Amino acid sequence: MITFLQGTLVEALPTLVAIDVNGVGYEVMIPLSSYEKLPPPGNKVRLLTHLVVREDAHVLYGFVTTAERDLFRLLINSVSGIGPKTALNILSGMTPAAFRGAVVNGDVKALSRINGVGKKTAERIVVELKDRFGAAATWELVSAQHGLTPEEQKINDAVLALLALGFKIGQAQDVVRAAYSMLGPSASLEELVRTALKTSGK
Repeated sequence: MITFLQGTLVEALPTLVAIDVNGVGYEVMIPLSSYEKLPPPGNKVRLLTHLVVREDAHVLYGFVTTAERDLFRLLINSVSGIGPKTALNILSGMTPAAFRGAVVNGDVKALSRINGVGKKTAERIVVELKDRFGAAATWELVSAQHGLTPEEQKINDAVLALLALGFKIGQAQDVVRAAYSMLGPSASLEELVRTALKTSGK
């Protein structure tokens, strides 16, 4: 498995790059979201990669960020009928954060506007991924719509940590705020989470 490539960017097209890694040239398929973040040819570059093995070819797909690669893998592994080409189209048409928001909100219209994604595919994406994103994605989406102070961000991160442990949103908010009231603004995120867990009895 090739997990990343690091070398000199030889050529960059909106859907394809060539990278020289110690004298070996690699051709890598990329989404537009990664193309926009690339340096000019001749500069050093590092791409996270995913290798797809087909009967007729081994194809490398590259991404500038972990979020892009994670979403690509989620799409091709978890949504029936979506292959690498459609997954790249989705990444080219929508940021990972916007995609999560569209899925959580059931925004089929926004998803179906992406090139290569019709209404039926958009509906299937929502059905198959909404539960997977779950409460944590909903909470992140709501939080992202408001500017948070450092203290609010710390509380928000503690709530997300509890959601990942299986708490419901209301319960997580209550125990985190109780912990914050006990410890005060100087408490670290780890202290907040630890105290919230003790308060909840879990």
